[in-house]
Amino acid sequence: MIVTQTPLRISLAGGGTDLAHFWREEPGMVVSTAIDKYVFAVIKRRFDNLVRVGYTKTELVATIDEIEHDLVREAARQIDVGPGWELSTMADVPAAGSGLGSSASVTIGVMHALCAYVGRLVTAEELASQACRIEIDVLGRPVGKQDQYIVAYGGLRVIEFGCDGTVTTETIKMPMDARLRLEDNLLLFYTGLTRDASGILAEHVRRGHQNMGNLRRIRDQARELRCALERGEISAAGEVLREGWERKKALGGAVSSPAIDAMYERAVKAGALGGKVPGAGGGGFLLLYCPEGTRESVRAALADYRELPFRFEPDGSKAVFNARR
Repeated sequence: MIVTQTPLRISLAGGGTDLAHFWREEPGMVVSTAIDKYVFAVIKRRFDNLVRVGYTKTELVATIDEIEHDLVREAARQIDVGPGWELSTMADVPAAGSGLGSSASVTIGVMHALCAYVGRLVTAEELASQACRIEIDVLGRPVGKQDQYIVAYGGLRVIEFGCDGTVTTETIKMPMDARLRLEDNLLLFYTGLTRDASGILAEHVRRGHQNMGNLRRIRDQARELRCALERGEISAAGEVLREGWERKKALGGAVSSPAIDAMYERAVKAGALGGKVPGAGGGGFLLLYCPEGTRESVRAALADYRELPFRFEPDGSKAVFNARR
């Protein structure tokens, strides 16, 4: 039996510039961090030659091609794992529509588990690039590349997307006390809403050229935030989230809603400096930057919403249990 643990993520700046319609024209950049909430993938050998896949439903099939779960099916095709195994995935938060990069975490975690199952060592770069190929090239999803890279590598990172399709990433080196205060000042609340990210992102792609001005500014915010964090200026995160959220809503699609807007305004009135809905928007979680002295008032203002406490996760996807017989 093999168990992999793959983190979820929150994006602080630059979201949208990791999509091909932007980085094919100009380099993109995001600031993102893995968090200590995870997707787990468990794989073991079966007695027979069937394949069993467990998630919100259970599949029992004779061949890989019959698997309905598209991410698991395509990952298994990449690894050439053969018959006679069963795999289950579990997540710390609702996987569908969370805005925390869960699709990438599932893809990365499943690929990592399958590689370990066949005894193949795999790097973070290999996991990230193969996951991008599965989601974007094979399945044709209108998604970017940041989620796959941040959950494969882990940590608080800047990720850059070149016009030739290359991706580079570096850890953001912050003073430790500033890093801890940044973690303390970021709060996540569940909106109670779910959404289909594909529809929102497809609209952003359709409006690509008219969105270029806002996307350039969103990209530049990532560069500014990286520099500020490396200097220990954590309040910049609140200002970037505030401006970035307004620009993100201007990209089109159902990024926000009256319910989310009302929730955000309550938080700001209680002292939050800025915030955003991570991912494509439209539902999932609301991320807020709350300066010291305002966190309890914000929690009180949003008492009817469930908070998800979290810390930054320094590691990317890893095998946490590997027992072979």
